[in-house]
Amino acid sequence: MTLAHGALLFGAGALANAINAVAGGGSLITFPLLRFGFKMDSVVANATNSVSLWPGSLGGAVGFLNLLPKTKPYLKLLAVPTFLGSALGAWLLVATPKSVFDAIVPFLILLAAFLLLLQPQVKALVLKGGRKLPPFVGVIVQTVVSIYGGYFGAGMGIMMLAAFSLYMEGTIHELNAVKSWLGTLINLVASIVFIQQGKVDMEFALWLTAGSVLGGYLAGKYSQNLHPEGLRKAIAVYGIAMALYYFWASH
Repeated sequence: MTLAHGALLFGAGALANAINAVAGGGSLITFPLLRFGFKMDSVVANATNSVSLWPGSLGGAVGFLNLLPKTKPYLKLLAVPTFLGSALGAWLLVATPKSVFDAIVPFLILLAAFLLLLQPQVKALVLKGGRKLPPFVGVIVQTVVSIYGGYFGAGMGIMMLAAFSLYMEGTIHELNAVKSWLGTLINLVASIVFIQQGKVDMEFALWLTAGSVLGGYLAGKYSQNLHPEGLRKAIAVYGIAMALYYFWASH
């Protein structure tokens, strides 16, 4: 790898984690870069992307430590299904033939892009409150979301928030805390599976990870000057364009 390639990956990692911190959807930047820009195998690109952005999700989760006492009951309820679901999702990715995953990826990117567009509606649903479903429903739904998170991951945070609104009580900040901690667990479990199975290009992952640390810092420092709504829509449109390009390139 050339220094220029490393610098490009570093910049992409910084941009992706900054976007995740402000609006979400950072994987819609890094995954297409690995897949199309560097012509990486699609499964390896997805696994490398998941591993490289994990430190950023951990940093976000640490920021919610003050809400741990209030959210602990939900974390205890959902930790095991999250662990099992993410492990299953990661193993499914490893077992998926490249040709099959290539056929699925455009639909996954489109799903992530549309989830990003629906983010305001999801937050409104969370704030609305109302009658809640029993906890066992949450266990089932979280298992399904965790399988998706381990398999692909982009948009899983929005999925979790939407699901939480069905059975959780709490403020938007408390639900965001649960989402952040469980998302970190999903990324950690999936990363361990991907590394153990040799599906991660560690050189690429390290450049992206280094950039993501800087991106998280810059987002925290300058996010007040950004417009998350415009950024969210721009990333969603970019994701849709990437999905259409994927359709075109694979045919």
